Amino acid sequence: MMIKYYYPDGDWCYRALHTAHAVFHLDGKLIARAETSDGSELYEFEITGFELIGPGEVHR
Repeated sequence: MMIKYYYPDGDWCYRALHTAHAVFHLDGKLIARAETSDGSELYEFEITGFELIGPGEVHR
């Protein structure tokens, strides 16, 4: 399973679901918390939305 994050600038990225730790509202913004690529720490970033993508799903 994957999570697709949508950024405020219109860009997006896919991340493995196990690296996502939280999605929450802060000061009127939607914030995601995820692991760094080496798994050593967490970081937060603003998103406009997200979707969960299951095995075999195709998104264009």
